[in-house]
Amino acid sequence: MKSLKKQGGFTLVEIAIVLVIVGLLLAGVLKGQELIENSRISNLAKDMDSMNAAVASYKERYRGLPGDSATATTNVENGWGGTAFTAGGNDGLIGVIGTTFTVGANENTMAMVSLMYSGFIGGNPAAGLPAAIIRPRHAADGAIAVSSGAFGFVGRNVVCLNGLSGKAAGALDRRFDDGNPSTGTIRANRIALPGNPLGVAPAVATQYAEDAASNAVPVTLCQQI
Repeated sequence: MKSLKKQGGFTLVEIAIVLVIVGLLLAGVLKGQELIENSRISNLAKDMDSMNAAVASYKERYRGLPGDSATATTNVENGWGGTAFTAGGNDGLIGVIGTTFTVGANENTMAMVSLMYSGFIGGNPAAGLPAAIIRPRHAADGAIAVSSGAFGFVGRNVVCLNGLSGKAAGALDRRFDDGNPSTGTIRANRIALPGNPLGVAPAVATQYAEDAASNAVPVTLCQQI
């Protein structure tokens, strides 16, 4: 007589257990990603606070604003070296909106170099000519800069972050302001890199959308100092 072999397979109970385990693993991965994202957003907030504090500390020490109060001999006067700075306007405003993130012989760049030389922010100000020093990076790997007049902050200085996702930018606005990209002390818009903001306040659109299509263009966010 031919012997019958027992057919192997999973029972419904075993399949249910596997599905539960897979679900728990997926939940753990998603929770971990969310924790990482929340940590990144907290670090972005610290980056903005640190830049605000750096500008305030520079003003207290040197009786002027970084970049704005620079003269051709600022390096020499402060003992930072012999390479000449581009002179600032000394009008209480740091640079202009068109060069917020654009490296060059402008107040915005000189502001970053001044803060580096004075030790208020990290970076190597002697890596080349002052006008060639790039902006420092923030926690989401974009650039951080200071400027004035951006996004309708007429006559006011701002600290700006570029290269943000809609999720990160929206979280910062909701956590520290009114959650509206066109009003309040934090404003934002989707701008292709380098992300120089315009002078007018942004219209409410998809700045804080989280889908991939919207995030094809990054967000530039500015906070009033």
